Amino acid sequence: MSHRTLSLLLSLLAATACSKSPEPQQGNAAAPTATVTAPADPGPFSTEAQAAAGTIDGKLIQGTVAEIASDAYAGRAPGSQGDIKARAWLAAEMQKIGFAPGAADGTWEQPFDLIGINSEMPATWRMRAGDKTLELKRSDEYIAASGVQKELAGINDAEIVFVGYGITAPEFQWDDYKGMDLKGKVLLMLNNDPDWDPALFEGVRRLYYGRWTYKYEEAARQGAAGAIIIHTDPSAGYPWQVVQSSFSGEQFELPAGDEPRVRVTAWVTEEAAGRLVQLGGHDLTQLLAAARERDFKPVTLGVRTSLAMKTAIRSTRSANVIGILKGGDPVLAGEVVVYSAHHDHLGVGEPNPNGNPEDRIYNGAVDNASGSGMVLSVAQAFAALPARPKRTVMAVFVGAEEQGLVGSEYFALHPPVHAGKLAANINLDSGNILGKTSDIILIGKGKSSLDAVADQVAVFQGRETRPDQFPEKGYFYRSDQFSFARVGVPALGLEGGTDVIGREPGWGKAQLDAFTEQHYHQPSDELRDDWNYDGMIQDAQFSFWLGLIVANAPEMPRWNPGDEFEAVRKKQLE
Repeated sequence: MSHRTLSLLLSLLAATACSKSPEPQQGNAAAPTATVTAPADPGPFSTEAQAAAGTIDGKLIQGTVAEIASDAYAGRAPGSQGDIKARAWLAAEMQKIGFAPGAADGTWEQPFDLIGINSEMPATWRMRAGDKTLELKRSDEYIAASGVQKELAGINDAEIVFVGYGITAPEFQWDDYKGMDLKGKVLLMLNNDPDWDPALFEGVRRLYYGRWTYKYEEAARQGAAGAIIIHTDPSAGYPWQVVQSSFSGEQFELPAGDEPRVRVTAWVTEEAAGRLVQLGGHDLTQLLAAARERDFKPVTLGVRTSLAMKTAIRSTRSANVIGILKGGDPVLAGEVVVYSAHHDHLGVGEPNPNGNPEDRIYNGAVDNASGSGMVLSVAQAFAALPARPKRTVMAVFVGAEEQGLVGSEYFALHPPVHAGKLAANINLDSGNILGKTSDIILIGKGKSSLDAVADQVAVFQGRETRPDQFPEKGYFYRSDQFSFARVGVPALGLEGGTDVIGREPGWGKAQLDAFTEQHYHQPSDELRDDWNYDGMIQDAQFSFWLGLIVANAPEMPRWNPGDEFEAVRKKQLE
């Protein structure tokens, strides 16, 4: 249903309910009383709100990308001059719009400390079984990094054990470790989570158990010295070149606490993994089949390895940039609707072997200068409203997302207001550069009451909401909405649809697949003349309407009963 049809229907209903024939009046029959019809209630889609939404015209989106994704920002790596420059530019734009500084200390920035870790991988990584050896080539066959914040990291003559998916999930009656003592071992594991049964780990939809961050965390809890993930394009959701670009060079993380850590984190290609297990007399295909069963037990491969890496350690800082528009209700203004987008990217690294050999700047135009521009545009629309929404609106540009959601994790653990007062998070990561779509993707659809609000907006826009079109890639756990969800805040990631208006079916998905294959986390993710901004305008307006409805609703959104984050939210609201 289009919004015009909806408005007409509301008008007709209001006219039917609120109008009636006038009663005859004594002594004045010649002057009947005129029929008074109450105007239809436009709900959240008032003329004033539509005018505010109309300020989202693409200019600010394009200007943001042209600015912070230019070579002058050198890829916006955490703690770099480009990072500092991008944060200052975003704060200045929010000030122009009419937002106020939103950090707890009254400034625009919420700084956080980072540890930069740059490990020197040896040219080859040697494995041995008896008198047989295998050497894996750096970058081509393996990628490794220090899992500890020390200048020397490594493992010494450690036994390699295949642990299937490397998952302990009591709610699914799944335990790949079976109580085996794995202290000091190197664990070889599959990427993703079991995906062949809808009743098990929600089938093809990847959960957090399938993320590389979980794999390393669980290996550390098992006392392992190292963890190696076997990469395949389908299980990762991206090609090996993304592993090469994303996990090589300097990596950033929050300062270590007392959490357990593996000393070495690593990836190997599937072909290399096959040769590794064969060295010990095993067959990878058979191991994969065994890993699909609940009764799987870890398999000692008969292979041992050592790896020593010198690691450059340095301390630096980045920051989340925070702006607010104070709500107009004296009570509900204490609750906050949070829009988020990450401002960082990968900085300067190695050129894409299939691209320009002289281009080493990872500009991050789509990912995520585009999302930053969309959040700025949404903020501009809220500032254009003649009356402020009841709840406070916050725009947060988080840092170090590409390092494992570091900035949003810090924000979620140290929010400017209590996490129970964060009404919802709407996250924008990588805008639609293909054009208007008849659908919009809700990353997190089916998890919270935000679905109903999104459906209301979709009807107004004449669109359809759909769940993640690539559930096997686990996008909900790969972008900043996950950090908010982990502390209980109902959250959605919004992404452009795949049914591009005026294009044949399947064209949009094919373009997204091509982007992932050729440009995702590569120097070629740059602003180009062929970008179509209509889709980003459409999605930014969708985001505005979604947040506006939440900001004025009598109650905050909630997780659906039984959702994985419901219990955390209930504790926050106590």
